[in-house]
Amino acid sequence: MTAPLVQQKTKEPRQSSDLKPVINESGIEVKTLYTLEDVIRSGGIDQSSPGEPPFTRGIHSEMYRRRPWTMRQYTGFANAADTNKRFKYLIENGQTGLNVAFDLATQCGYDSDAPEAMGEVGRVGMAVDTIRDFEIAFDGIDLDAITVSLTINGTAAVLIAMYLAMAEKRGYDLAKLRGTAQNDILKEFIGRGTWIFPVDSSVKLVADTIEYCAKVAPKYSPVSVCGYHIRESGATPAEEMGYAFCIAKAYTDAALARGLDIDEFAGRLSFNFNIFGNLFEQIAKFRAGRRHWAKIMIDEYHAKDPSSGWMRMIAGGGGFGLTIEQPENNIMRGAYYALVAALSGAQTMALCCYDEAYTIPTPKAQRISLRTMQLLIEEIGLCDTVDPLGGSYYVETLTNQMEDKIVEAMNWVDSVGGIVKAVSDGLIQSKVSEYAYERQKNTESGALRKVGVNCYVESNEEKPDVEMHPYDEIGANEQIDSLRKVRAERDNDAVGRCLRALRDDAVAGRNVMPAMVQAVKAYATVGEISDTLVAVYGRFVEPTRFS
Repeated sequence: MTAPLVQQKTKEPRQSSDLKPVINESGIEVKTLYTLEDVIRSGGIDQSSPGEPPFTRGIHSEMYRRRPWTMRQYTGFANAADTNKRFKYLIENGQTGLNVAFDLATQCGYDSDAPEAMGEVGRVGMAVDTIRDFEIAFDGIDLDAITVSLTINGTAAVLIAMYLAMAEKRGYDLAKLRGTAQNDILKEFIGRGTWIFPVDSSVKLVADTIEYCAKVAPKYSPVSVCGYHIRESGATPAEEMGYAFCIAKAYTDAALARGLDIDEFAGRLSFNFNIFGNLFEQIAKFRAGRRHWAKIMIDEYHAKDPSSGWMRMIAGGGGFGLTIEQPENNIMRGAYYALVAALSGAQTMALCCYDEAYTIPTPKAQRISLRTMQLLIEEIGLCDTVDPLGGSYYVETLTNQMEDKIVEAMNWVDSVGGIVKAVSDGLIQSKVSEYAYERQKNTESGALRKVGVNCYVESNEEKPDVEMHPYDEIGANEQIDSLRKVRAERDNDAVGRCLRALRDDAVAGRNVMPAMVQAVKAYATVGEISDTLVAVYGRFVEPTRFS
């Protein structure tokens, strides 16, 4: 896959000795000036065309000339009815994909009336207890016309089962249904914490969903490997991508162990990556990552279908980059994040809103983010040509150097026993936390410049007047009442039979998705299904490390 290089010689510019070195977050020193010699020394220019392996310049030959990126925003409220209203508002304003936020109770496998859920239902995200909530949330929304991303992990298998069962009930052909579930449990152990089951059992459930969707819903993407939260938790840009690839390989290996062919599922794996920080470092990260993922799939796993080597990605404006101080600055930050995503060849954008640093976005804030993405399409020319920064001495050199850094991060994971062991032992969590600590110290000292936080701060600046999203106690009570009504109306004997079948499949080590789909069709709850699996798999206990 190594492309030919242009061999023309150029004179090396003289560097000033009194300039302070500039080193980006991934540890690469940035020179004052780049020439063709830098590109050649770093590995050369990938001469392949967009749409051809290794896809450095994009996975499609015409990219946004054919179709602009999908626009999604992270949305979800206390109950399904309120969420449905916001979905329709966003669609009416031009959003082309839905990205569903779930409340913490749902993410952790608790029903809305569970003691553990008290105070969380109605706080942040949509509560889902049964398939009835999905029926309400997507009422009146054409699932063929707009794709849905389920941002869920610990209970991803349950919610995938609910979404597919709901779509089938409404008459959609599952063989043609498109959509995505985050379903990246390994990154939860590293970066967020909404895990339920031990690491090995959690990876087994991910493999169950990959195998089930490959056979029943082959156009559905059951996993979106999420470097995003690893980056938010403290990883460098290169580590974000390197660790994500290690995670994706772990899921790939688990699926191959089921007897699947690589080309049966690899093309439906997708990625969720972060954008904040240096514009050129982020763009080079994506170009390098796209190239390296293709090498992994085609050279290492011997995929025959070129689409198996596509690094299909959603690029989100990094929440960590936003600030509660001078919050209007986040509007500008968001515009640059969207610019990076477009210049990087993202298939989907999930642009953070300016108020998302401190609250659930208001309709106005979401509209501004939508208009930001639409401006890039309609006015700024980002859809006119493919990979417009390709050929830049700086970008091409940095792309090569970033690939080296990504490989370095992956090699470290391999050296400590692989991603599953590294996560189980808390090694990656410790490494990421250490970098997060250093980043926070640098922010507080001013070594890492943050506009409005540690530089360009007015001495008489007042505390920001921000509108916080209120706790929706009424919505929470309505959700609990709805859950209890479903329990009273459903066939509880049928639910019991389905849960016993689910338990039997889990004990036997079989794929639990078929039994889970039957359980959700009988209106079994998220909590009931999770408790059934906990009784077999147990719960994860987080390791504590001191270094």
